[in-house]
Amino acid sequence: MTTAQLSGKRVIVTGAASGIGLAAAALFEAEGAIVARFDRDAKGLEAAKGQGPCFVVDQTDAEAVRLGVAQAAEALGGLDGLLNAAGIADTTPTAALTLERWNTVLAVNLTGPFLMSQAALPFLSQSPASAIVNIASASGLLPSGAGSVYGTSKAGVLMLTKSLAAEWGPAIRVNAICPGTVDTNMLNGLFEKDEAFFERIKKTYALQRLATAEEIAKAALFLISDQSSFVTGVSLAVDGGRTFH
Repeated sequence: MTTAQLSGKRVIVTGAASGIGLAAAALFEAEGAIVARFDRDAKGLEAAKGQGPCFVVDQTDAEAVRLGVAQAAEALGGLDGLLNAAGIADTTPTAALTLERWNTVLAVNLTGPFLMSQAALPFLSQSPASAIVNIASASGLLPSGAGSVYGTSKAGVLMLTKSLAAEWGPAIRVNAICPGTVDTNMLNGLFEKDEAFFERIKKTYALQRLATAEEIAKAALFLISDQSSFVTGVSLAVDGGRTFH
């Protein structure tokens, strides 16, 4: 059952070819939004194609981001929202981490949302009620012990979120979601569907299970909709009780 919480809203969703981005794009459309899907995975975008336009964009490429956002805003007739859901995971121990990999993870997870937000600013500023939602991580609140670069990149997203909320308010609300472990293809690929590992992870959560991408998408729906009209600068833990912050 839908409630048309985003009726008429024009929203860009990054990472829309899979995982949280895919689930959020579908939910936003079900709630009445017109969604422009962004991802660097052209085949994934084609398979996940919804009602709105799709754009193959590498969010670490500043010029590609600028052009993609401008084209999306033109296609949608403006912008009311941006969900930065694209990201990559990395559990390499710090002692073994190369500078190249460090820079890659930071570029995708932190610089990407910055570039997308900056490019969207002129269009979001023209909307009477616009919002940005960044997908960070519980690892940005509490280290997971699985290497430093992922948590560092996501902690940066939290500070970026607060900074933009302070700088761009009251015109634009900016919030972040900090998911715990989410059952996605990226997670399964990272840990090769290691069921014993997943069982150990579940025991560290009060709810004793992994999240679904749809559960994170519902939190994103709240923060990008007018239901959260007095919420900005928040880092919302949707982590099944791992951090209790």
